[in-house]
Amino acid sequence: MNSTTKGVNTICTHEGALEDTTFKGAVSPLYMSTSYDFMDVDTKRYPRYFNTPNQESLSKKIAALEHAEAAMIFGSGMAAISSTLLTFLKSGDHAVIQNDIYGGTRNFIESHFNSYGIEYSFTKDLLPESFEDCIQTNTKLIYIETPSNPLLKLVDIFAVAKLAKSHEIITAADNTFASPIVQNPLDLGIDIVMHSATKYFGGHSDISAGAVASSQEIMDKIWNLSKDFGGNLSDYTVWLLERSMKTLGIRVKAQQRNAKRLAKFLYKHNAVNSVYYPGLKTNEYHSLAKIQMKGYGAMMSFELTKDHNVEAFLKALQLIKPSMSLAGVESTMLLPSKTSHALLTESDRLSQGITDQLIRFSVGIENKSDLINDIEQAISASHTKR
Repeated sequence: MNSTTKGVNTICTHEGALEDTTFKGAVSPLYMSTSYDFMDVDTKRYPRYFNTPNQESLSKKIAALEHAEAAMIFGSGMAAISSTLLTFLKSGDHAVIQNDIYGGTRNFIESHFNSYGIEYSFTKDLLPESFEDCIQTNTKLIYIETPSNPLLKLVDIFAVAKLAKSHEIITAADNTFASPIVQNPLDLGIDIVMHSATKYFGGHSDISAGAVASSQEIMDKIWNLSKDFGGNLSDYTVWLLERSMKTLGIRVKAQQRNAKRLAKFLYKHNAVNSVYYPGLKTNEYHSLAKIQMKGYGAMMSFELTKDHNVEAFLKALQLIKPSMSLAGVESTMLLPSKTSHALLTESDRLSQGITDQLIRFSVGIENKSDLINDIEQAISASHTKR
């Protein structure tokens, strides 16, 4: 059966699995060797070459989920992003970068591109015209992240991909917040899709990994540079990641159901100024989300009113965890101003709408009523005395 005809849960469970030919076990065997025979073999295997049996098999699962020809697994999301960007950008080249992106990616660009002689422009906003306005004669790549971290802003993927193709510019998209369960940028014309696999792919807050998927031709180019950077993932962690990805479809769908209910609850709450979630009909990106996403994801952000102390709110939570990362089965919250976007200047954060009252909410699989009760008691506990 071709992977294109399989359902997403079937792909998550079976695609790219290794067969245990010795004992017929139900799960993929784990090959821990860092040294393989080089004589009379078609492939010389080595962990840094991204081609050990476990690395190779999991890459097939990721490629199938993103409707790609090939994929690679990295040691972190930033390893995947930096390796990809530096594959297609060299001294004298120019990149167009979406203004609203993960703080770590923005810091990498602002801290290192100049030393490589790479020019870049951040878009004024997320409209396709803003991307077009930034294109120069030496532009080689357009980079987007949709939904964006942390305000869940959306880019019109098809429009940006069409624009790039008209200028023969390669496109790359960070699909971490959506996951391939909710969105497939390659189907909309993007050339390369990336993930922090630490997040939804891992799903249990115990794995650090990254992933890139694209055509075989593009992946060969990324591999050629990445094998020298040494950003591969250990085979034991690869094996754990494959195990986690078997439940990716059911986890994301359960989290997404919870998120829609929690967003409506927060939107109506008098202690909340704003809710950023494309699943709300009042959200400016709702119509676009209906076109290019299969649902609205399980990430959101909200802003408490100023008569609530945000740090006191987080400390008062009893069920939801104040935590740095996202997308685990457990619900977590954080302050972007102090974590994911702490490396940005205050003016840069505020220009993106990231205030000190903003809280990012990664919705888990717990009972909705329990999450609502936890938020309610934390809001009460965080009200500042007058």
